[in-house]
Amino acid sequence: MLQQRTLKSLTRAVGVGMHSGQKVELTLRPAPPDTGIVFRRVDLAVPVEIPVRFDSVSDTRMASTISVGGDPGAPKVQTIEHFMSACCGLGLDNLYVDITADEVPILDGSAASFVFLLQSAGIVLQDAPKKFLKVLETVEVRQGEGRRLMWARLEPYHGFKLSFEIDFDHPAVDATGQRVSFDMGSGRYKRDIARARTFGFTKDVEAMRSRGLTLGGSMDNAIVVDDSRVLNAEGLRYDDEFAKHKILDAIGDLYNAGHPMLAHYIAFKSGHALNNLLLRELLKRPSAWEIVSFDDESLAPPGFAELAPAW
Repeated sequence: MLQQRTLKSLTRAVGVGMHSGQKVELTLRPAPPDTGIVFRRVDLAVPVEIPVRFDSVSDTRMASTISVGGDPGAPKVQTIEHFMSACCGLGLDNLYVDITADEVPILDGSAASFVFLLQSAGIVLQDAPKKFLKVLETVEVRQGEGRRLMWARLEPYHGFKLSFEIDFDHPAVDATGQRVSFDMGSGRYKRDIARARTFGFTKDVEAMRSRGLTLGGSMDNAIVVDDSRVLNAEGLRYDDEFAKHKILDAIGDLYNAGHPMLAHYIAFKSGHALNNLLLRELLKRPSAWEIVSFDDESLAPPGFAELAPAW
């Protein structure tokens, strides 16, 4: 049986929120089978639990935000995508995440620090079958026209594969790889995807900060690009880091479905909003998906049983 996974022990991290600039502490705890990933706002007078679900996503401007019942006015947790990407990349199903503010810390701007944190705590198998959301029919969402066109699609696939194309019309970005395809069954998430950092353009910084955004952003946790070049002294971690970060984000956004996915995700210029719209479009069509498990591990997609060895 392909089994569910949780942490072996409790672990903590402290950082600042990318948008709020607030100091925040995460405490990650093991959780029983079929719990899913649940954030707990322990800074509130009465702690509030927010399970990660596609319909708990209440805001997708600049990041993925979840709130109680998907209500924008309810207690929330912002910027969950990098953490969720790490959980998916390591095959973690069940986890309690105690958080002392309303935004997940940005750490180094990628998922790599979360991967290290989770693997350092150890990953254990649980006595329950791992449940996958298997896509049975192609589902696509599109927005805009001409130069503003963007789209995202899920196709049936025995595994989890992602193909992404970016188009920023910017010399520094255009000089890097514009298209990336990655198969989760390769076992190379930590090496090939997790270290890709978020990025921003200097021309947008003042406008964003005037709206209370990116207050915690710096070259320590983001790729910063001016009109022509990358400003970070160390340069890029991957030749195609911009496109790979979009794949990293998509992995996290799609894990908001509540289960790992068996599908091929293909997208052009998609982002958090369109990724969540794609999930909602899929899940409102009962004929387009089903929940499956693998009693015989040999029938699972290649590499999935070895996805997250514990340290």
